Amino acid sequence: MLTVSNLSLRFGKRVLFEDVNLKFINNNCYGVIGANGAGKSTFLKILSGEIDPTTGQVILNKGARMAVLTQNHFEFDEEVVLNTVIMGHKKLWSIMHEKDAIYAKTDFTDADGNRASELEAEFAEMDGWNAETDAAQILSSLGVAEDQHYKLVKELSGNEKVRVLLAQALFGNPDVLLLDEPTNDLDVDTIMWLEEFIGNFPNTVIVVSHDRHFLDSVSTHVVDIDFSKIQMFSGNYTFWYESSQLALRQRSDQNKKAEDKRKELQAFIERFSANVSKSKQATSRKKMLDKLNVDSIQPSSRKYPGIQFKPEREAGDQVLSVTNLSAIADDGTMLFKDINFTLLKGDKVALISKDGLATTVMYRTLVDELSIQKGEYKWGSTITKAFLPVDNTEYFEDADLNLIDWLRQYSQEKDETYIRGFLGRMLFSGEETLKNCKVLSGGEKVRCMISRMIMTGANMLLLDEPTNHLDLESITAFNNALKDFKGNIIFTSHDHEFMNTVATRIIEITPKGVIDKQMPYDDYIMDPAVKALREKLYS
Repeated sequence: MLTVSNLSLRFGKRVLFEDVNLKFINNNCYGVIGANGAGKSTFLKILSGEIDPTTGQVILNKGARMAVLTQNHFEFDEEVVLNTVIMGHKKLWSIMHEKDAIYAKTDFTDADGNRASELEAEFAEMDGWNAETDAAQILSSLGVAEDQHYKLVKELSGNEKVRVLLAQALFGNPDVLLLDEPTNDLDVDTIMWLEEFIGNFPNTVIVVSHDRHFLDSVSTHVVDIDFSKIQMFSGNYTFWYESSQLALRQRSDQNKKAEDKRKELQAFIERFSANVSKSKQATSRKKMLDKLNVDSIQPSSRKYPGIQFKPEREAGDQVLSVTNLSAIADDGTMLFKDINFTLLKGDKVALISKDGLATTVMYRTLVDELSIQKGEYKWGSTITKAFLPVDNTEYFEDADLNLIDWLRQYSQEKDETYIRGFLGRMLFSGEETLKNCKVLSGGEKVRCMISRMIMTGANMLLLDEPTNHLDLESITAFNNALKDFKGNIIFTSHDHEFMNTVATRIIEITPKGVIDKQMPYDDYIMDPAVKALREKLYS
């Protein structure tokens, strides 16, 4: 058990959170949520001992071991990959190191023999003889090929390093596992493996993630940082979100009787519990909602952007045709070859590939930012496009403007009140609208780009990783807006919920051709025929 007692953290006059009292117990996964800047990662650093709280303490049961997913991707660059994973169990690694040093001595003494005997006993008790096998198995499950296991970490690519560090955290069955954004740079198959691993993990997991599907799949509880407090609720992220929205609506309904509100809340709990128990996404922890109660439902202080895309004109039947489109990267790698597809009116397409550069080049080609290498494409005469690139640097780096003037340059209507209206929907109000656009955070820049898109009134949205840098509130609002959008969409995202709830069609581009299926994303990734075809096209 991990216990947090009377915890507070202050930076000068700013109170991040105070009077925090929580207990984290085995066989549960706790999803930590909160608005940007609320202190999610900071809270994990306090739990791990990396940061000291202002007051209070964190108590880990005697003899228990904590493992943390490190965020320093260069810390183990000079180490062998397999050794790096085993280092996740510091005591086991120390015993192995000391044992090897004793056996390497030329003047082996009786004292050395006694010490070696003690170490061998501890080593066996920790199942040390299977350490390399266990580490290799975790690495392979996370998509790190066997021929990489004995390389130095610095020889791996960036996303391979992330997988090695995740394997390090998972290794050795820690009593408490702290994971900060563990799904970053993982493909869908690896994320599904991690979901299953955590679902069957018998100890305590505490995780921060912006991936709502992942949080829903693994979380038995939500730990919400809000109002400078940290509170724990039974259930997953979707339950927390829907219940907090229901509570917010009820609070604004002054005429509704207390008993009627209670009945509505209870009916919501029962309906939600039934849906989760039948869901494909439910983990092995079947009792995740057993302790739900009406009193745990409270409104949130979160603010959600007002994202709403309204096409100024309806699209005609001719949307987009792509014929024999091919592209090669600067290093000669084939990104895609002879791609053919035709978009139909109303299609919401998830454009996917194992190579992120391939999808980005496809978008930039379709919006005329890159010249065609081979093939052709043709947009329908009624189509108006709005593009959200994965890298928006060029829109801000040379623009020494406040937010009003930045957005005004993309608007036919120059009136300040009109401009402020679009910024206000994206949570920029008052003095914030006078902030220089060069000092914006990544999330703020994306919200500005969304304002720009809304302003166009386009009937075709092209979105390359639109959820990058956004917080859960913005992602949820964006997701809902795309579900309601009446035009066409082509989008790429690593957010599973985004993909599954928006896409009506999946187009996967590979170096050897295209897979084009009219089906939801979950069906696509689970379809045996699709799996076989993907293996063939990527081999």
